[in-house]
Amino acid sequence: MRVAVFAGSASGVSPRFREAATELGRGLARAGVGIVYGGGHVGLMGAVADGCLAEGGEVIGVMPRSLVEREIAHRGLTDLQVTETMHERKAAMAAQADAFVALPGGAGTLEELFEVWTWQHLAIHAKPVAVLDVDGFWRPLLDALDTMTANGFLKPALRATLLLAHDSASLLAETKAWRPPAPKWEGGLDPAVPPLP
Repeated sequence: MRVAVFAGSASGVSPRFREAATELGRGLARAGVGIVYGGGHVGLMGAVADGCLAEGGEVIGVMPRSLVEREIAHRGLTDLQVTETMHERKAAMAAQADAFVALPGGAGTLEELFEVWTWQHLAIHAKPVAVLDVDGFWRPLLDALDTMTANGFLKPALRATLLLAHDSASLLAETKAWRPPAPKWEGGLDPAVPPLP
């Protein structure tokens, strides 16, 4: 099994973020679970990779050539796969992962998280998607998703598919128990939308 990890290229203000990333990497390795991630040695990306490698785990990095050439690639990985584009990078990560988790991060982390979560809703894949909540980091986002649900923009059944984990043990337990949702458009379109002529 492999988990795709999306994480910040910065470490953040609180040392808890880096500690949690390192522990996630260590915990996944101890459970025999590999990691596929963006391939960097910086920030939380580097911390999760280093944690997994320290426990003898498998870590696959996937990085566009332009970023490798800027010397931010991690040089101690099990495998570093170089792509030509960011789109190829994300497709390669998704293809090699059995589950996805987002650690604290910025715009890039959000973009990766929402893309794979949307793919799940559209039945492009049937893999669990989670966030690793460190000291309430994801709470504002989860509140926003609840607001979208309350206002009819996100079906409750689909809102419920975003898993919440606090450490490697809860992440593995949540992903093991997870079952794919019905696709977003199964059973017909939204009744508020008139059919095409």
